[in-house]
Amino acid sequence: MIKDPKKIASYIDHTNIDKNATKEEIKKVCDEAKKYNFRGVCVNPEWAEFVSKQLEGTDIKTVVLVDPPMGLSPHEKRVEICEKIKEEGGDNIDIVLNVIDLKYEKYNKILKDLKEISKILYTKVIIGSGYLTDKEIKKASQLVKEAGADCVKTATEKDPLGHHELKEKARHVEMMKKHSGGLTVKAAGKVRTVEDLNMMVEAGADIIGTSTGVEITEEAKRLN
Repeated sequence: MIKDPKKIASYIDHTNIDKNATKEEIKKVCDEAKKYNFRGVCVNPEWAEFVSKQLEGTDIKTVVLVDPPMGLSPHEKRVEICEKIKEEGGDNIDIVLNVIDLKYEKYNKILKDLKEISKILYTKVIIGSGYLTDKEIKKASQLVKEAGADCVKTATEKDPLGHHELKEKARHVEMMKKHSGGLTVKAAGKVRTVEDLNMMVEAGADIIGTSTGVEITEEAKRLN
């Protein structure tokens, strides 16, 4: 079990994807990321430029969530958003795969979309594992790999799996790691404690997305 606060912080993309977030609240997340040295700060697209400037001179990544919760925007719009994020200093795109297209087995359409986007920036593809069957998780993970993306991610904070279903999320992480050919895996949604984080890491997660990064790291300090 990982208890070292610095090690724990290195896994965390510190997140605020509240549609009503203020500039002061986004700056607070950036300041916390610098204080604890989190891996990244994850925000909505309208904050990409602001966050990238706040994090200048650090190794902390500007991570931008695109097209939640189901990835249903037109391909051209998705590409346009991702290009703008790159222009504004973003480092990572966390983009939702079109879950409906996956359900209807429109695999070529998904691949075309993700292949183009994956050329723009470091790309984490959110498959929405809580909405999927095991067969769909396997296929989605394979598509992410085939598209040339860098990472496969479970969900946004709107994940239908609740906190009491984290063992199921951990099982999804194991499947995603296996069927993506060992791609980097990001676990997100309802990860709130040191125990939760360790459960995901032990299942194969390399990155943890959470809005409670400070609380998790402070808990780790108390455990030492």
